[in-house]
Amino acid sequence: MSELAYGVLRQVTPTAAVLLAENPGVMTLDGTNTWVLRAPGSSSCVVVDPGPLDAAHLGRIADQAPVEVVLLTHGHPDHSDGARAFGRQVDAPVRSVDPAFRLGGRGLEEGEVIEAAGLSIRVLSTPGHTADSVCFQLDDAVLTGDTVLGRGTTVVAHPDGKLGDYLASLRQLAALPPNTIGLPGHGPELPDVVAAATGYLAHREQRLTQVKAAVEHLASDGATPTPRQVVELVYADVDRSLWPAAEWSVRAQLEYLLHKP
Repeated sequence: MSELAYGVLRQVTPTAAVLLAENPGVMTLDGTNTWVLRAPGSSSCVVVDPGPLDAAHLGRIADQAPVEVVLLTHGHPDHSDGARAFGRQVDAPVRSVDPAFRLGGRGLEEGEVIEAAGLSIRVLSTPGHTADSVCFQLDDAVLTGDTVLGRGTTVVAHPDGKLGDYLASLRQLAALPPNTIGLPGHGPELPDVVAAATGYLAHREQRLTQVKAAVEHLASDGATPTPRQVVELVYADVDRSLWPAAEWSVRAQLEYLLHKP
């Protein structure tokens, strides 16, 4: 990845360029990646995840107009807050799984192929991080939203994220052709999303083993441990600023273990 730069459109693949929103943070890493997709020679584009309601950022994306359609990987505010305003700004429909974010557009369905800007974009239903999470598959890359990040690991967001769904979504990405480029919602692009998803699966299995052991240890006195107590044991070596997010994941892990056959 080239040097980090806000407000600069950076071409990543022949069909995908990224504009980094200036909203860095614990959960957003360097900021939200807004993806601008177009086939070589196409005059129009597709915008994925316009990001926060930031007039300067949305204005830079609008400079890429005409925009045929705006797509959302999921409804978290750092990806979606600016979507409807941006759709109005460029007179383009906004499409998402959650109807709350749509603007003059339909929902998104598993396996659907969106033909726009000279591209065929396949919708992959990948719930888990949130119930409405999807990925978008191009010929040579896949946009992963927050299902797989460019750095670190993601969380199973409480209350609608489900670990069982997330593991199934990771397996779906791990089954893509080897060396498929990953274009995430945060962090740098990934040279091989299959390897990243496989690594995520191994990490999740390790965490599940740790959470199960922590529960057994904490319950030895007869009390039911809280998610926070489990976090304090399992994530003791993790920066405490990340503990609230870790607690989301622990809640999802405890629910998964409770209902696992």
